Amino acid sequence: MSAVLNTSPAAETAVAGHRLSLRRFARNRLAVAGLVVVVLFLLFCFAGPLLYGTDQTHTDLTQVNLAPSGAHPLGTDAVGHDELGRLMYGGKVSLLVGLAAGLLATVIGTLWGAVAGYAGGWVDAVMMRVVDAGIAIPALFILLVVSAVTSPGTLGLVVILGLVSWLVPSRLVRAETLTLKGRDYVLTLRATGGTHSRAVTRHILPNSVSTIVVAATFQIADAILLIAYVSYLGLGVRPPSTDWGGMLSTGLTAAYSGRWWLIVPPGLAIILVVCAFNAIGDGLRDAFDVRGRG
Repeated sequence: MSAVLNTSPAAETAVAGHRLSLRRFARNRLAVAGLVVVVLFLLFCFAGPLLYGTDQTHTDLTQVNLAPSGAHPLGTDAVGHDELGRLMYGGKVSLLVGLAAGLLATVIGTLWGAVAGYAGGWVDAVMMRVVDAGIAIPALFILLVVSAVTSPGTLGLVVILGLVSWLVPSRLVRAETLTLKGRDYVLTLRATGGTHSRAVTRHILPNSVSTIVVAATFQIADAILLIAYVSYLGLGVRPPSTDWGGMLSTGLTAAYSGRWWLIVPPGLAIILVVCAFNAIGDGLRDAFDVRGRG
């Protein structure tokens, strides 16, 4: 009971700080614009097919390579798929994989960094040498090798992306943990018999929320780019499924023939979504930055 009473002021301070951070985020026009773009794309990809239904599984050779028109606002591809419907379908895969992989990478990195920073000593040294070794190997190279060997599906890509992208969040959370573990409320908990796991779950992680949230937004943007890279090289999700990177790959040769509608829309979608998530991440980082608060 005493431990709870001792930590309640810190908890109230954290809540007040988060509310102030949200107000600061709302004043950042670029970050708010990024959030609006992400929400619009989520609606476009997940609610859009309910209003604009198309067949993205079967081919229609009577409708191949049609230019944009009233019947097909973004034209059709080489097998007769409606390009606007395919943009929604591919966007759903890209966003799902990016969101899931980014969150998985953040969870793994958060747990790894919190344990390493809190334990300290040789445990910290060993765990962070693993991180340093992983960062030395480009994530794209690992992803390409694994994708070429295993031919993963959507779930497999999420797992692989998560397992190659958790390294940077782990370093950020470790640095935050090293600062937090010396705070009075953590020392008080330990002095009153609190366990290490309780200290991490009740104090370290909750007070690292700002770092974790910012890391998650950047990880999602990176994951969307990585899946686009891999799919562009032909190692992404397998047909008839597709994503924006796969659409770029299949539309590249057609673009040389003047069929711009096969490459411009997915390219713009990737750029807008990645820039939007980066803008959100920058806005959250500025909002949670104590030095920037007036």
